[in-house]
Amino acid sequence: MILGVDEAGRGCVIGSLVICGVLASRETIELLRGIEVRDSKQLSRKKREQLSREIARLAEEFMLIEIAPCEIDRCLWRHGLNSLEAEKTAELIDRLKPSVAYVDAPGRGGRGYARLIAAAVRGRARVVAENFADRNYPVVSAASILAKVHRDGLIKELHRHYGDFGSGYPSDRKTRHFLEQCYRREGKFPDIVRTGWATVRRITAPRQACLESLSA
Repeated sequence: MILGVDEAGRGCVIGSLVICGVLASRETIELLRGIEVRDSKQLSRKKREQLSREIARLAEEFMLIEIAPCEIDRCLWRHGLNSLEAEKTAELIDRLKPSVAYVDAPGRGGRGYARLIAAAVRGRARVVAENFADRNYPVVSAASILAKVHRDGLIKELHRHYGDFGSGYPSDRKTRHFLEQCYRREGKFPDIVRTGWATVRRITAPRQACLESLSA
């Protein structure tokens, strides 16, 4: 059995990071290829949602892990996001028990990231981590689609509670405006925000500098 692993929401400043593992036989992978799964970023929302239902039906098994902003913030100050993501990926591998796992690697360190995951895996699965694995392996593309659709659902739910803050990514002007307004009104951020992100630190910096000058 072969496992594909990918994530959605790694770079966002609002919301959880979602990691997905899709377990498939070689025959199932050919079926995934037949329905033309691709990297989720290359698909429309409607197409992703359609494919996600097909993937859930075809896959032998799949699993989703949500990593909350507070857990991401704690890890940033200790080991970094790669270590946290590798730990959760190892958890997927141990739970789904493939013979080999193909993982979409963050940054440029595919081999190093594979070693990081392998060190945390308790079983004997072979780990292959590569950049652009979500483009090169249908089973990773499938994981990419499920992760993205699940994260989109989480963001939609947050919009119902907090209003439309956009995509949750730092590059989104609507997201930045939401963060600025939150801090201006409350002097803090809701727990859906990753406070370790540079986007947030830039917003809090002027007030912190003012407080430091007053206490000097």
